[in-house]
Amino acid sequence: MRRTVFNEDHEAFRETIRAFIEAEVVPVYDEWFAAGQAPRDFYYKLGELGIFGINVPEEFGGAGLETHKFEAVLYEETARAGVQFGGSGVHVLLALPYIKMLATDEQKKRYLPKFVTGEEMWAIAMTEPGTGSDLAGMKSTAKLSEDGTHYVLNGAKTFITGGVHADRVIVCARTSAPTAEDRRHGISLFAVDTKSEGYSVGRKLDKLGLKTSDTAELAFVDVKVPVEDLLGEENKGFSYLGHNLASERWGIAFGAYAQAKAAVRFAKQYVQERTVFGKPVAHFQNTKFELAACQAEVDAAEAVADRATEALDAGELTPAEAASAKLFCTEVAHRVIDRCLQLHGGYGYMNEYPIARLYADNRVNRIYGGTSEIMKSIIAKDMGL
Repeated sequence: MRRTVFNEDHEAFRETIRAFIEAEVVPVYDEWFAAGQAPRDFYYKLGELGIFGINVPEEFGGAGLETHKFEAVLYEETARAGVQFGGSGVHVLLALPYIKMLATDEQKKRYLPKFVTGEEMWAIAMTEPGTGSDLAGMKSTAKLSEDGTHYVLNGAKTFITGGVHADRVIVCARTSAPTAEDRRHGISLFAVDTKSEGYSVGRKLDKLGLKTSDTAELAFVDVKVPVEDLLGEENKGFSYLGHNLASERWGIAFGAYAQAKAAVRFAKQYVQERTVFGKPVAHFQNTKFELAACQAEVDAAEAVADRATEALDAGELTPAEAASAKLFCTEVAHRVIDRCLQLHGGYGYMNEYPIARLYADNRVNRIYGGTSEIMKSIIAKDMGL
């Protein structure tokens, strides 16, 4: 079936990205994998390539487009090559929507030019030790100073993707206590400069997968945050957080589909080259049937991912639809990647093979951005159950 989600501009972008990956990422990716992160200067290269500015208004140095289709191409091409672009996905997919939605004109002038070039990398800090998906239970606080010039931030965050290299972090903290009627009340968002006194990066977390994406613990001890770095209105942070969940879950859904598609490509190539009992593994009926079943699942996931992309670009992707896309695509990817690894035999368990890394990278898709169980709850509620 012919896809209609991409046009000539997207395909030209795909060619550029594929060439960039082959030249700048593949030759050094093993070094990144061993180090547990991409080097900081790599993000300057992404800035020069224009990746960070696609959805940034032209007046701030961007291309001024309003689409997620170029991000979709990035998901497909990085998965196809079996690589990751470090923690840069959070910079664009998660942080940028908050800047565009909440920042004042003055803030945009300060933030966005450096955002586009990669001079300032952004992350977002929501999760705290012990809170997980229960964001209303966060304990970090930001108290307004007596002279009203700054907030004093205290607390800790964990699982912060991009947290090691980040130059600014959107930190969620309590500016007032929750009420008996609404425990979500009192959360505010701040664009915190990571060079601030009292701000510290703790452990770089050792994850199962996504090894080149720096993920860290953060701590704040009496960090002074200028009032000019408050994003949006005080105490309305929780509602802001919910506003961008659809795009976040779309990104996870599309990325999972792209991983599943890549897994079939890796497995097909392997079974055609690998010989067992004097015959290519691809010759056996079981291999053909397994890959055929995987391809059928990938085709279905592609249709769901593409439909969600069109809906998101049109501003019509509902929370329930985003949850459905995430649930379906991540579960498909889980099944497909597992079966494709099985076709690799013992070599599938070796990290030198992309299928092994893909298997580990994929596992978090059913956890972050809301677990599969949370997605089912959202869908069920939308069904009136």
